[in-house]
Amino acid sequence: MILIVVKWPVKPEYAESWPEIVADYTANTRAEDGNRFFEWSRSLEDENTYVLVEGFDGQDAAVAHVGSDHFKWAVGNLGAYISDNPQIINVQDASDWGPMAEIAPH
Repeated sequence: MILIVVKWPVKPEYAESWPEIVADYTANTRAEDGNRFFEWSRSLEDENTYVLVEGFDGQDAAVAHVGSDHFKWAVGNLGAYISDNPQIINVQDASDWGPMAEIAPH
């Protein structure tokens, strides 16, 4: 699995509407063959930062994503809504989700 985490620094005037701005991009990516998850969260430390966690089955799925019309839309349009370059971590051979050993419900 390919695991990607991206921190998106959104301009303050778009922070509240960011989920709507990326709604179609998100829905289209989640519908891709080979997409395992595409999940947005808002930072607790900076209300203008969103964190995107993405998972793809492998290289073919990731290449298809980057070649998609909705990804091209994101590249061409999302720069207008951000205050700085997004920061990314890309792990090419990640294992799948598993339970955390140190903390459990009780």
